[in-house]
Amino acid sequence: MRKLVLLAHTSLDGFVAGKKGELTDFDASEENLKFVCKLTEDADAALFGRISYQLLQSFWPTAGSRSRATKGEIAYSNWYNKAQKIVISKTMPKARPTNVMIVKRDIANVLCKLKEQPGKDILIFGSPAVSQLLMKLNLIDSYWIFFNPIIFGKGIPLFKDMKQKIKLKLTATRQFANGEIGLHYIVER
Repeated sequence: MRKLVLLAHTSLDGFVAGKKGELTDFDASEENLKFVCKLTEDADAALFGRISYQLLQSFWPTAGSRSRATKGEIAYSNWYNKAQKIVISKTMPKARPTNVMIVKRDIANVLCKLKEQPGKDILIFGSPAVSQLLMKLNLIDSYWIFFNPIIFGKGIPLFKDMKQKIKLKLTATRQFANGEIGLHYIVER
C-alpha cells in the first residue's frame, strides 16, 4: 500500500511561511535538496494544494536545464517532471499537463483509492491547508518535519485547529550544516 508522506519546512515556532506566505526566511541548502532527492527515490507522486502546485510548477519543470543548475536541482527537476501530480483544489483550471490529477471533492475517498493502487509513496509538499485537512482525515502516514533555525512569531502554521491527537513515533533524525534539523515520524495507528 502506498503511503502519504508529508514534507514540511517550519520555523522553530511551527510556521511554514510568513504572514503573507513568504518563504524567503528559510535558508534553502543544496544539502537539504539532495536529502529530499533521496526521499523521492521511494515516491512516484506529489500532492499539493493549488498555490503550492503553481509555485513549484513555475520553477521545477525547467530548473534542471538551467546553465547553473546544481546536481540537486537537476535530480529534483527530473523527478518532478516524471512524478504524478495530485492537486487538491476547488478552483484549479481544467487545462493541465497529462500527469496532473485535480481532486475537487470527495478527497478522502479519492486519496484512499490512490493509496491502494500499485506504486511508490506520495509526497505532500508545502500546502499547509491541504496538510491540515489530511491530518484531520487521518490520511497522512508519516511526517518529515524540517525545523529551521528561525522564529517567525507570526505566520502560516503547519498545525492548526487540531481536534484529535495524532500519536507519532520518531524513526530518524537528520542535522544539516545550515542548522536545520529533520525529524521523521510515523503515525502510530
